[in-house]
Amino acid sequence: MWQEQLESGEFATLEEIATASNVDRSYVGHFLQLPSLSPRIVQQILAGNEPDGISLRHCRKGIPISW
Repeated sequence: MWQEQLESGEFATLEEIATASNVDRSYVGHFLQLPSLSPRIVQQILAGNEPDGISLRHCRKGIPISW
């Protein structure tokens, strides 16, 4: 939803989204990184079969650049 709001121009910045959603800007930024994960990793996380050390909570903290 936030990505769509940025793309549509409803919001121009992450700060605007964070303010409207009553959350921290960094939370929005981390959350918006999740769609850039490999679909295979997303499916594994949702199925509870994620690789060792990887979880949705872990990914919300920041996705490594090496991915």
